[in-house]
Amino acid sequence: MTKSKIFLILSLNFAAGVFVKSFFDVGLALIYFLLVLALTFFILGYRNKFARVVIFAVLFFIAGIWRTEMDLKNLERLNLDGKNISAEAEVVKEPEQKEKYQKVVVEIIPSVPASPAGRLRTSPPSQLYNGTQQKEGEDLRLLINADPYLEISYGDVLRIDCFLEIPENFSEDFDYRMYLAKDKIYYLCQNAHIEKAGSNRGGKIYSFILKTKNLMEEKVNQVVPQPQAALANGLLFGGSGRLSQEVSDNFSKTGMTHIVAVSGYNVSIIAEYLIWLGILLGLWRKQAFWFALAGIIIFVVMIGLPASAVRAGVMGTLLIWAVKNGRLANSYNAIVFAGAVMLLINPLILRWDIGFQLSFLATLGIIMLAPFWERYFIRKHKALGLTEILFLTVSAQIFVLPIILHNFHNLSLVSVPANLLILTIVPITMLLVFLTAVSGFIFYPLSLAFSWLAYLPLKYEIEIVEALAGLKWASLEIENFGWQGAVAWYCILFFGIFFLKRRMKNNKMI
Repeated sequence: MTKSKIFLILSLNFAAGVFVKSFFDVGLALIYFLLVLALTFFILGYRNKFARVVIFAVLFFIAGIWRTEMDLKNLERLNLDGKNISAEAEVVKEPEQKEKYQKVVVEIIPSVPASPAGRLRTSPPSQLYNGTQQKEGEDLRLLINADPYLEISYGDVLRIDCFLEIPENFSEDFDYRMYLAKDKIYYLCQNAHIEKAGSNRGGKIYSFILKTKNLMEEKVNQVVPQPQAALANGLLFGGSGRLSQEVSDNFSKTGMTHIVAVSGYNVSIIAEYLIWLGILLGLWRKQAFWFALAGIIIFVVMIGLPASAVRAGVMGTLLIWAVKNGRLANSYNAIVFAGAVMLLINPLILRWDIGFQLSFLATLGIIMLAPFWERYFIRKHKALGLTEILFLTVSAQIFVLPIILHNFHNLSLVSVPANLLILTIVPITMLLVFLTAVSGFIFYPLSLAFSWLAYLPLKYEIEIVEALAGLKWASLEIENFGWQGAVAWYCILFFGIFFLKRRMKNNKMI
């Protein structure tokens, strides 16, 4: 057994432990049994390499259970529901603008202010929670749905007065409470009275990057009309919130939402351009890769460090690294290790973050199906790059389809043609939008010229999406696709890939 296989086994067992604890109520009895099993293997065969691997695999599995249990325990000690809080709080994330409100995430600033009787004071955390909410030094994070016209930015200090409320689940298909809990948000701040008490409390470098990003968006909005401007900023900075509801629904029906989300595909395009730029600046290819990696880090910070962007940064970097080194078909360890590290940091994303599931499975699908596509299609049929796009689209769709059907109950029947018609021009569109934004700081007429060039592909992309979404058979509703169907799908899928690889290996030997 090679070191790489041992590494893969340990990472998979940690992820399996997180999975089991996320979906099942695991008691101490199972953990004790596994510990006894590991101890037995150690006593009987500690000199045997296989036995040592089994021991560590069991321990990593237990570690996954334990790590998940740590975060789930926080949900059992919520005792502030219905209480009024009057305190100062710091805006810890860039506010997310919606049509009728803005979502503001704040953390209470520990202090000892005078508070009216019966109101919750904010000092210190151990007193605030009466020793039952969370450990000393941890922060109380709240979500506020604020007026959309309030000027609130990252790092602002707000004086808030509101009632705390544990989030409720209004749909059986979506666990809103756990969706927020994965980001350490356990309470909503309802009927909030907000006053701005200060600013620039956040990191100066991070604040500068966010301001630069916002200014670039403004430059695009000045010279590109709507809805093309919303699509332009979505392509460059991620997020479909800028799109109108109608346009957003059309992108969903055609399976094209991923181009306006912060996905590994967008990041890989940015990495490609940065590698080309690095080479033009005189860097070697390996140096250009590190140059691109630094650019990706800045990009992820620029769009606010949301979990989706961090995931996309990791997955996109792994994908471009695998392609550039000719190791696309041998990157299991890298993708599984990246997933395991993300779960170590936040185990709740495995079950309650659909974005993590989609990005991880899409990247895994591209890597696992790469040998098949390269051997039978890509090498024989180049087709101006359309074969590669078809490969990327179909590989990702095969692996994410059960997740989409289970959570969204919608099957897009035009996703493949939509991707073939649009993905080929997304890279040049992103480049033109970027040049439009940057030239806006330098010379307005130049920005206007680039905006006309960017408008044409943007208009084309929206028109294609609108035309395909308008077809009566564009999407199909799939009801009652339970987790049993998803499990069966992946069992068949992995068995099929295993069988295909065995057949390919046998053909090579012949």
